Amino acid sequence: MLHVLHLVASLANIQCAMCRAVLETGADAETAKSLNDGIIYLMVIPYVLVAVVGLVVYRQLNKK
Repeated sequence: MLHVLHLVASLANIQCAMCRAVLETGADAETAKSLNDGIIYLMVIPYVLVAVVGLVVYRQLNKK
């Protein structure tokens, strides 16, 4: 499990071409960190929603 978290953390530092272009225009380190946090936030939301829907469906199917 720790290896997976380490992989996710290292992948979080990868940026898309547009994000990199914005940062190369002279943005500071705080802007870069904020942009990376936003990318992670947008990436995590669909997984959380799918997990919640899956849990609700699972509980509905296993009701007695």
